[in-house]
Amino acid sequence: MICYMFPGQGSQTKGMGEGLFDEFPEITKMADDILGYSIKKLCLENENLQLNNTQYTQPAIYVVNTLTYLKKLKQTKKKPDYVAGHSLGEYNALQVAGAFSFEAGLTLVKCRGELMAQAGEGAMAAILKMSKAQIRQCLDENGLSSIDIANYNGPAQIVISGLPADINRAKIFIENAGSVFIPLNTSGAFHSRYMEPIKAQFESFLEQFEFAELNIPVISNIDAQPYKNESIKTYLASQITHSVMWEQSMLYLLELGIDEFEEIGNGQVLSKLIASIKLQYSSTKKYSIKQTAQQSENIVDMPKNQIDNWNNHYPIGTPVKAKGYKKELQTRSNAMFILNNKAVIYLLGYKGYFPLNEISVIPSGK
Repeated sequence: MICYMFPGQGSQTKGMGEGLFDEFPEITKMADDILGYSIKKLCLENENLQLNNTQYTQPAIYVVNTLTYLKKLKQTKKKPDYVAGHSLGEYNALQVAGAFSFEAGLTLVKCRGELMAQAGEGAMAAILKMSKAQIRQCLDENGLSSIDIANYNGPAQIVISGLPADINRAKIFIENAGSVFIPLNTSGAFHSRYMEPIKAQFESFLEQFEFAELNIPVISNIDAQPYKNESIKTYLASQITHSVMWEQSMLYLLELGIDEFEEIGNGQVLSKLIASIKLQYSSTKKYSIKQTAQQSENIVDMPKNQIDNWNNHYPIGTPVKAKGYKKELQTRSNAMFILNNKAVIYLLGYKGYFPLNEISVIPSGK
């Protein structure tokens, strides 16, 4: 089985899409009509460095991803078994899966890019070789709880997002902890609480759209699970403020047995990430298999029974308490397996997966 992965913002480079615009003139003209400018000229000439402006970046990536996919389809005559997209790239995944037309997708992306370009001051940085728990502890201990985790890209790459002054302050603490801190060239604090006003505006814009049944499973950035049709509008709006669960999405696909991943678009960003995720997954899997061999059959079955029992009794949105956290949290996904037989569930408020055996349901009325 194969999964096509569509890259998002950050994959843009001058010259991307060269040859594709002439190969698919009808789609290119359609894009020009919707955008009001030449997409070919933008991508190939990058006049005034517009490709790095979110307002132009997002439509450009969406169009180039689309044309790359059409060329691939033309060559192979085969559709993928699964699709996923990193943030913006998820629009391509949904379009390929039949949720909406190319035109509707580009109209959505155009609005999304324009709104995000208007976001207030913000900054982002990639942190290498540091776990989520270590990053969160480092930030909180130094008075930087105002910073959110924007992207879980891979086992050795997490992106943080927040106000410029806070991100600048975080640099010294992260580096003193022995990690690598790389400031990103972004115009806003994407995938963070600071995008709430943008999310609200985009939510209103989404109301005029209807979405068709998906014909290919699309793995969502929100909860690393396949999209449900009824959640498309909610998830596309929430995606603006929510962490991108890319590593978790890839782990989900690996657990399903997906053995081939192909990046469809410009660059090799996602190809490099899946390589590191696969490496970690393989080593963890080997350890899990060895460990499982020493357990009885009943013990091995426990996580599945635990997950089935939870999902049969508690819907998404259940209020819960988690070990080590005083505030009330809420489930944002069904219970699931991560890394072989570890039962976890995604918690809103914690913004990540939490061991299922370390949470308890809050009785109604309390």
